[in-house]
Amino acid sequence: MTAPASPADPDPAPQTLRAATLRLAVVPTPQPPLDEQPVLRLVLPGVAVPRPAHRPGPRPRPEWPPAGFLAGFEPTWSVRAELPDPRIAGRRLLTLALEALAGRRPLAQVQPLTAVGVFAALSSGRRPHWCAGGTAPLLLGPVHVCEPVDGVAEVSAVARRSGRAHAVAARLEGIDGRWRCTALQIG
Repeated sequence: MTAPASPADPDPAPQTLRAATLRLAVVPTPQPPLDEQPVLRLVLPGVAVPRPAHRPGPRPRPEWPPAGFLAGFEPTWSVRAELPDPRIAGRRLLTLALEALAGRRPLAQVQPLTAVGVFAALSSGRRPHWCAGGTAPLLLGPVHVCEPVDGVAEVSAVARRSGRAHAVAARLEGIDGRWRCTALQIG
């Protein structure tokens, strides 16, 4: 049993707190391996290798103007103030691409809205099974827009067909006062 604290002796708890010393412990945080370190990855057939995380930043500007354009006639980058609403353009692009992949409209209708590489990938003949097969209607949900850089918009939506949901996303860049799709991902 402890003796009651005398009136001359203040509360013993603050004395114990003052006696304790604080010390700083440095805990290393896990970091990704450096480029020069070899990384072993298990690659399984049918399993996609994860892509590196997206790092937003300025729009990459490779050789601009492209070779073959006469001076004064090359495409020009557009700022956001010169471009229409990306939500409307994104919905139009995603709807056209899904309907073209489903065989409900000619693929040529998507060409003016896409970059050369995106159109080549769409016209390669490979179509998602859920998109190409069946007769159920394709329903596109609300389109979400993110504008990481001036003149660039990233749009995403959920496409539904036969009770199943699939993610669809695209990157739009402003060129010559209109949006052009430079990347398209259909899940």
